[in-house]
Amino acid sequence: MAQKTRIGLGLAALGRPDYINIRSIDVDKSIEAFKSNTLKVLDDAYKLGVKDFDVAPSYGFGEQFLLGWINSRNYKDIRLSTKFGYTYVANWEIGFSGKHEIKEHSLEKLNEQWEVSKAFLPHLNIYQIHSATLESGVLTNEDVLTRLDELKQKYHLKIGISSSGAEQTKIIHEARNLEINGQNLFDSYQVTFNIFEQSSYSVLNELIKEGKTIIIKEALANGRIFRNNRFEKYNPVYEYLETLSNKYQVNSDAIALRFIIDYLEPPLVLSGASNSVHLKQNLRALDIRLTESEISKLKSFCVSSDYYWQERSNLEWN
Repeated sequence: MAQKTRIGLGLAALGRPDYINIRSIDVDKSIEAFKSNTLKVLDDAYKLGVKDFDVAPSYGFGEQFLLGWINSRNYKDIRLSTKFGYTYVANWEIGFSGKHEIKEHSLEKLNEQWEVSKAFLPHLNIYQIHSATLESGVLTNEDVLTRLDELKQKYHLKIGISSSGAEQTKIIHEARNLEINGQNLFDSYQVTFNIFEQSSYSVLNELIKEGKTIIIKEALANGRIFRNNRFEKYNPVYEYLETLSNKYQVNSDAIALRFIIDYLEPPLVLSGASNSVHLKQNLRALDIRLTESEISKLKSFCVSSDYYWQERSNLEWN
């Protein structure tokens, strides 16, 4: 059977020194070291067949690193997505105590960030609202929506949203019904979906059938799918993942990614790997296929959306 789902690479953990992940790794956090590592991971990803890359202005120097790589490698067959709406403000301060990124879904911010992001053309094919929420009012801001439609028509882009939080499904429903000049504005939905957070399955399944682009992020639940003493309540999950890991001779991350591929069958799942070793482990998901009973068992480990997002909000940046 042909592989329907591709694995792409998101640069959230590659472009800035701190990120929300419970697996703390002791690495050189200088800008030079991060740039060198990012270029290596991008090179290795391409050699391993990865052609989809996702970034955002709030991913530290992620856009800068990715653009430098593109310009120096001159690959013609890559597909890029970026976003507007968040600004990185930690200024590479290790252990920054404040908010690392600030949300602003204004027309001014859209135009400001587009002036940088448009350098990705002609490789850029998806432009997204970063973490669209009902509270920000972006889905009712006619100036922003009209400008996005202008970019869509002028540059032949897909326009998308990324979503987070317990109201993900409601946000997706709002976005899918939004039209400009009688046409759906949004072609792409980047959504958190994993073993623990499965609340958007039904609407995502509908969108896939409609031919929309679905991009799955945080497939490893910010590291919570790995055994951790802070999350003893997930021990049954860890034990089952380890059983499957032994059966298929891959790590737990590959099992968690394969669950999404087999259960939801989205066009694209993002690896958030911060180094080449983890990327290669993630890509092993493409080498296996879970049984129906294994998928059913993994489905049973989901938690309520409210619980999932409250737990995530308590995670620290590191």
